[in-house]
Amino acid sequence: MKGSLRLVAWCLAIALVALPIVGVLRGWFAAERWPVTRLTVQAEFKHVSAAEIRAAVEPRLGKGFFALDLDAVQKAVAALPWVESVEARKRWPDTLQLRVYERQPFARWNGKQLISRQGLVFDAPGAADMTGLPDLRGPDARLAEVVSFYADTRKAFAGNHLQITGVALTERGSWSVSTASGAQIVIGDRDQAGRRLRRFLDVYPQLISGHTEGLVYADLRYTNGFAVRWPPVAAANQGNSPRS
Repeated sequence: MKGSLRLVAWCLAIALVALPIVGVLRGWFAAERWPVTRLTVQAEFKHVSAAEIRAAVEPRLGKGFFALDLDAVQKAVAALPWVESVEARKRWPDTLQLRVYERQPFARWNGKQLISRQGLVFDAPGAADMTGLPDLRGPDARLAEVVSFYADTRKAFAGNHLQITGVALTERGSWSVSTASGAQIVIGDRDQAGRRLRRFLDVYPQLISGHTEGLVYADLRYTNGFAVRWPPVAAANQGNSPRS
């Protein structure tokens, strides 16, 4: 009996000592003591500004060092459009340190959104006006397939000095690509894409010979050939047929 009472007494004594310490560390007590008032940020600041980050964090500053919720801070900053991820830590006695990683845009998606290098679609101010990014279009559910097709066609066209700047997939499953010169090349269904592209690219050097302006449109969906449209001036001057 005495042993049990002694054990209970020891447990109560430990609890009385530990509870205030844990309470302070968890922010249960003295939540306003040692307030966090300084913010330091490491970021690329290419698309995310220091002002945006401070505005997201400021409502949470001023709390006690131990009461400041780092998870809440990270979520607030991560909610900014261009933020990929956030690392947050506290430095005694009054500083919050943030490391912010920005999203790296890989391509435009359906003219109004962006695709990050991690393959995630996101909204961002001015996305539709960003230049120099591939223009990918298609059903949202087939995003990965569109990205894969873009990579494949870019490799296929590389040896022919045709720079692919966009890929489109219609709801009916027809593929087309656009080039840096503004040309559109319609390929059709993907099952036939490889064969049709090889047939077109095999004769492309001879086809383009003498056409300094380049083609404006090609339809590869023919059984034994393809149709080509040249710029109006080039077609009138050289008398070329649109069918090859």
